[in-house]
Amino acid sequence: MNDMSGPLPAAVPSLAMHREPFSFTGTPREYFGIWIVNVLLTILTLGIYSAWAKVRRQRYFYGNTHLAGATFDYHALPWRILVGRIIVVAMLVSYNVVVNFFPVFGLLVFAIFLFAIPWFIMRGLRFNARVTSYRNVRFDFTGGYWGAFMAYIVGGLLIYLSAGLLTPISSRWMWHYMLGNLRYGGRPIECDPRLNKLYGQMWLPAFILIGGGIIGFGIVMAILMSGRLPEIDSANPSGWSIGMMVVTLYVAMIPLFLVVMLAGLIYRAGVRNVVFNETVIDGRHMLASSIGRGRFAWISISNLFATLFTLGLARPWAAIRMASYMATVTALDTTGSLDAYASDLQNAGTATGSEFLDVEGFDLGF
Repeated sequence: MNDMSGPLPAAVPSLAMHREPFSFTGTPREYFGIWIVNVLLTILTLGIYSAWAKVRRQRYFYGNTHLAGATFDYHALPWRILVGRIIVVAMLVSYNVVVNFFPVFGLLVFAIFLFAIPWFIMRGLRFNARVTSYRNVRFDFTGGYWGAFMAYIVGGLLIYLSAGLLTPISSRWMWHYMLGNLRYGGRPIECDPRLNKLYGQMWLPAFILIGGGIIGFGIVMAILMSGRLPEIDSANPSGWSIGMMVVTLYVAMIPLFLVVMLAGLIYRAGVRNVVFNETVIDGRHMLASSIGRGRFAWISISNLFATLFTLGLARPWAAIRMASYMATVTALDTTGSLDAYASDLQNAGTATGSEFLDVEGFDLGF
C-alpha cells in the first residue's frame, strides 16, 4: 500500500489527498444464474452466443465494482465481439490448413501470424478501453503497434532467452504499454514502474522456483531409481506397464507444477502492487494496491482446485471470490471529489457519449 507519509511523485501537485477504496458487491448466487445461462446458450449455439455471454458477464462485474459511490459501465456491442472472434477463428483455421496441406509455407505463415499478434493486442486493448466508462466518462487507449511488439514479442523473448532473469524488464514494458497508454476522458495516465522495485518482487518467486525444482527433480529421480516402477520388456512391452510408468511420472510432476504456479502468482501479485502504486492519473490521482502475495496465491490455487473438483460448477463462486478480494486491496488516492472531476471532464467536451461506439472497433480476443 502507498506510504502516505512519504513524498508524492513529482507529477502530483501538493494537494490534500484522501483515499477512496474500491468495493465489489456481486454475489455467487446472482452470478451463477448469469453464468449457467451463458454456458448453456453458448453450447446450444455452437459458440456463437459467447459474444453475448461476455457482454453479460462484463456488465455484471463492472456494474458491481464501486468507487466513490459510482460504478463502472461496459458498453460493448456483442456483434462486434462476435466479428472479432470470427476473424481470429478464420485465421487459426487457415493457418492449420496451410500447415497440414502446404507444410513448406508453415514457417512463413507462422512468422506472419507472430507479427500480427501485437496488432491484435493493440486493437483488443483499445476496444476494451473505449467500451468502459466511469461516471459517464469513457476511457481510451492510444498505444501503437510497435509499442505492443516491443512489450509482448520482444519482451516475451527476453524472458525465455534470459531463463527468466530479465522478466522484470519485460513486466515493465508490458505494464507501461497497457497503463501508460490509457486515457480517462482524454486525460493522461502515467505508469513508469521502477526497475529496482520490480526486481525486488522477483527474488522470493525465484527461490521458490529453484527450491521446488530441485525437490521435484529429486522426487522424480528417486522414483526412477527406486525400482518401484514396473519393468518393461523391450521385446514384448506391456501396455499396462508403460501406462503405469507414465501415470506415476505425471503424478510426481504435479508438485513441480504447483511450485511453478505458486512462484508465478507471487510474482504477479508483487508486480501489480509496484505498478499500481506508481500509476498517476492526470497528475492528480494515484492508484494504490496492497495485495497480500500469499493470500492472492492461496485464493488462485484453491479456486482452481474447487473448479476442477466440482467439474466447473464452482466457477461462479471462484470468480466472485477473486473479484471481491481484488477490489478490497485496490484504492484511489484522490485530490478532491471524483464526481466534480468527472463533471469537469464532461464540460470540457471529452468523449462521454454513444459516439464512441462508432469507432470502438472489434474485440479480437487477445
